[in-house]
Amino acid sequence: MADYYDPTGANSVFSSHMKDLPVFVGATAVADDARLAELGYRGEFKRDFVDALVRPRVWFSSIGIITHCSDPILITGGHLGMVWGWFIPCIFILCIAASMAELASSMPTSAGLYYFSAKLAPERYSALASWITGWANVTGQITLVCSIDYTVAQMITAAIAVGTDGAVVLGAGPTYGILVAILVVHGCICSAATRVLARMNLFYGILTAGATVAAIIALLVCSGDRKVSTRTAFTSFENNTGWGNDGWAFLLAFAAPMWSLTGYDSAAHISEEVSGAARAAPIAILVSVAAVGGMGWILIIAVSFVTVSVPDLLQTKLALPMGQLLLDVLGKRGMLAIWSFTIIAQFLCGAAQGVDASRVVFAFARDNALPGSQWWKRVNKHTQTPVNAVWLVITLSALCGLLGFSTTAFSSLAGASVIGLYTSYATPIFLRITSGRTKLVPGPFSLGKWYMPIGTVAVAWVAFTVLLLCFPPSQRTTAAEMNYAPVIVLVVFIFAAGSWMVSARNWFVGPVPNIGATCCETKEI
Repeated sequence: MADYYDPTGANSVFSSHMKDLPVFVGATAVADDARLAELGYRGEFKRDFVDALVRPRVWFSSIGIITHCSDPILITGGHLGMVWGWFIPCIFILCIAASMAELASSMPTSAGLYYFSAKLAPERYSALASWITGWANVTGQITLVCSIDYTVAQMITAAIAVGTDGAVVLGAGPTYGILVAILVVHGCICSAATRVLARMNLFYGILTAGATVAAIIALLVCSGDRKVSTRTAFTSFENNTGWGNDGWAFLLAFAAPMWSLTGYDSAAHISEEVSGAARAAPIAILVSVAAVGGMGWILIIAVSFVTVSVPDLLQTKLALPMGQLLLDVLGKRGMLAIWSFTIIAQFLCGAAQGVDASRVVFAFARDNALPGSQWWKRVNKHTQTPVNAVWLVITLSALCGLLGFSTTAFSSLAGASVIGLYTSYATPIFLRITSGRTKLVPGPFSLGKWYMPIGTVAVAWVAFTVLLLCFPPSQRTTAAEMNYAPVIVLVVFIFAAGSWMVSARNWFVGPVPNIGATCCETKEI
């Protein structure tokens, strides 16, 4: 495997040691499966996600950009919160992405993060590190599916309200019904063959980029002279939270980009279905954060310029203030045109995240870490996809969607997904800079000597944001307005910790090689 792994190399941060990979996809797939075998796993998926098709999907991560220039940013800090509340977190998220890219390049397997933790932790704590990382990642993945699809449901209700001139305003019940319908459709899509999903990813990436660019141009052109000054757009602060401290109110603005910039670990989770995974995965991770972060910031700057009054915008009866802003600037037809493309992009975003989540569940079940693992680790012999894992994700997402009956449903689901995912991101990075300093065999992408400072910044940032996301949106809150993100995470933590103490510590050993397993153990007959 010399073509893939060279433990020597330059010390530049992004020199990456990108080696030439085999030209032909077939030869690359053979090399990929050989490397996977070295990691302990038998190749069970078709590698239909060639490099050119996987990148556009991961470039835009798990989130449609347009919808998330909305409540979390606008409420907390006005124009200042919009612009700088997005830009500042992006710098630190790039550090997380760089550290993760190095790990994904070294160990390209669907097990991803919890596999990294197991291999980098001290041998005595390897299984525990894997257990913590895996459960945190599963929690984040499933709540992320729900939060994305819940946003699609909100967007549909907003479109109906605008289309009927406010005559039809759907409440929590119909919104939940739309959510369940979307989840069922996504379950069918995610159960399809890998080649179908690969083509969908390409379309999704192009549509997301196109809709975002169209929104930026339309807002700036159609607003005419109805724009705030540059000074106001970049520096006007408004504390629209229930917190008395303005500094804390500004910090809460970081929640939105943290949610928008999740899911880039998907490049690792679908690496067993990607050709040239050791090279494609790190590129996709880094470019996804840069693309979403950069394009999102440009869109937010445009939004800041055309937002004349933040308080007035927040009083909208639409589910998402961004819909009201587009309506105010573009009119009914213009808003519905942009909104329609955004709904489609966000819908495909949810489908793509469903794929990621099901692969995480499959990989964790493959190592017997989930209740009923023998069922969830099966691969359908016709589609060669983990169909059972897909429908487990859909079912659990529907249950999480019941939070839609609270007024803070979106922030609770988004917060839970960020806490779960970023905890799973930070754990192997922490182990990399501590016990795993000499254990990692660099892949085609390596941070060289910079892994330590970059990893330290990444871990510190995650610790800060996880604490931040546990706080309610106001100092005084009610049951309906409570931030339920820490509740969701705590329930899973109690279950996982209890399972570990009662039994799992006696039998769970971390990633289990399946090279010698028989086909009937993992495939449906």
